[in-house]
Amino acid sequence: MVKHIVMWNVRGETPAQKKEAATLVKTAFESLTGKIPGLTRLEVGLDVSAVDYACDVVLYSEFESQESLDAYATHPEHLRVKQLVGDVRIARHQVDYV
Repeated sequence: MVKHIVMWNVRGETPAQKKEAATLVKTAFESLTGKIPGLTRLEVGLDVSAVDYACDVVLYSEFESQESLDAYATHPEHLRVKQLVGDVRIARHQVDYV
């Protein structure tokens, strides 16, 4: 199993705008559930700590194998979601581990 974690900071001048952008990211990635072969778990969380160094959104996902994760990167549904959220993110951090 490979665990894939991504964290984003999103655009927004006000807390309401940031929440709207974070919710867009959450909804978009949750729409991938059941559509990606080898993706066995997907969870998206929105930060509630509000500390200045926290990321706004986190994606936790599990894949059957490295090959499944590699295929996810180019899967049409994933590419659609990446394009949808691309304009709202201002920073992205990623960790993959076995």
